[in-house]
Amino acid sequence: MLTLYYAAHTCSLASHIALEDAGADYTTVRISLANDEQRQPEYLAINPKGRVPALVTGRGILTETPAMLAFIAQSFPLARLAPLDDPFLFAQVQAFNLYLCSTLHVAHSHRMRGHRWADDPQAIEAMQRKVPQSVAACYELIEHGMLGAPWVMGETYTICDPYLFTMAQWLEGDGVDPSRFPKVMEHRRRMSERLQVQRAIAVELA
Repeated sequence: MLTLYYAAHTCSLASHIALEDAGADYTTVRISLANDEQRQPEYLAINPKGRVPALVTGRGILTETPAMLAFIAQSFPLARLAPLDDPFLFAQVQAFNLYLCSTLHVAHSHRMRGHRWADDPQAIEAMQRKVPQSVAACYELIEHGMLGAPWVMGETYTICDPYLFTMAQWLEGDGVDPSRFPKVMEHRRRMSERLQVQRAIAVELA
């Protein structure tokens, strides 16, 4: 049995969707960021980083969305969530997800969590003003150089798709005009129609 620790409106949705895609036997535990539960001793014992998501497995605890997504794909090979038999294609999947994690998510985080990088209020405000530009620059690259059709990797659905869908939910909040990225928005629409996505969202927003 797997246990996913998640918070609503965070990147934990990507792993939640992947668990649904895989048909995994899992449970969920909601962490309230508003109540600062991610910094309480009970959760820090699960994830000392004090962030979500975290995935409790029979062999230990995993954190970081790209690692969790790869684990889910490899643990449920019959779900065909990644090209596990092709090292190069699997590396491409990892490269896409790592870009979302290391670059796009960081750019997004400057809007709400500038205190991670600076103490000066003016510096934090400067980071916040930069978010529409820096996030849009990431989506320019995704739209024109990284995104296939109908799915991220082309004809085959992979663990890249729930991750991009999750991040794309935040476009408007980041001050980015979504009409600039029609391929990303078409992908977001297509993902929203999947029953697995709808089930995961229903649990997280309940």
